[in-house]
Amino acid sequence: MATEEQVENPSLLPQYPELIMEAIEALNDKNGSNKSSISKHIEDTCENLPAAHSTLLSHHLNKMKASGQLILIKNNYQKPDPNAPPRRGRGRPPKPKMLVPPGTVVSPPRPRGRPPKPRDPLAPPPPKKMKTSSASGRKRGRPPKAGTTARPPPPPSGAPRGRGRPPKVKPQPTAAPVGA
Repeated sequence: MATEEQVENPSLLPQYPELIMEAIEALNDKNGSNKSSISKHIEDTCENLPAAHSTLLSHHLNKMKASGQLILIKNNYQKPDPNAPPRRGRGRPPKPKMLVPPGTVVSPPRPRGRPPKPRDPLAPPPPKKMKTSSASGRKRGRPPKAGTTARPPPPPSGAPRGRGRPPKVKPQPTAAPVGA
C-alpha cells in the first residue's frame, strides 16, 4: 500500500556538476585538479555517495568538458578563463557575411558548373551525331577477332589434327657435293 510505504525523498546530495566545481575551487591548484583528487575531495565531504560514484564522476566530467564548463589541460580539469576568447572548432572558419543595406535586391547565386554555350534562336538545330561511328568512320572500341565474322572458316583438308601442340618439324639434311 502506498500510504504504508515510505516515499523516498530525493537524496540530500548536491548535483555532481556542483560537487565538481566546489572540489576544483577548494583544491585551488593553479594547474588544475585531476580526476582522482576531485573524487577524493567529494568522498571526504559527502557521506552517502552512490555505488557508481566513479562512473558518475567520469560521465559528468566529460559532459562538463564538452559543454565548455571545464577545460582539460594535461589530465587536469580547470575552470575556463572568462577573459579568454572562445575556442573555435575544427576546419576552416566560415566566410564573414556581407551586410546588405535594406531595400537592395539580391540576385540569386550563380548556378554550379560550366555555363551553356550561347545559341542563336534562328539557327537550325545541329545534326544528331551517330553513336557507332566517329570522325574517322570506324566503329568505337576494339575490332572483332578475325574469323569470327559472318561464316565459320572452311574445314581443313587432309587428316584431322590431333590434340595439343604439333611436334616440331626437323629440317631434312641436304646432301652437299663432296668434292668439286
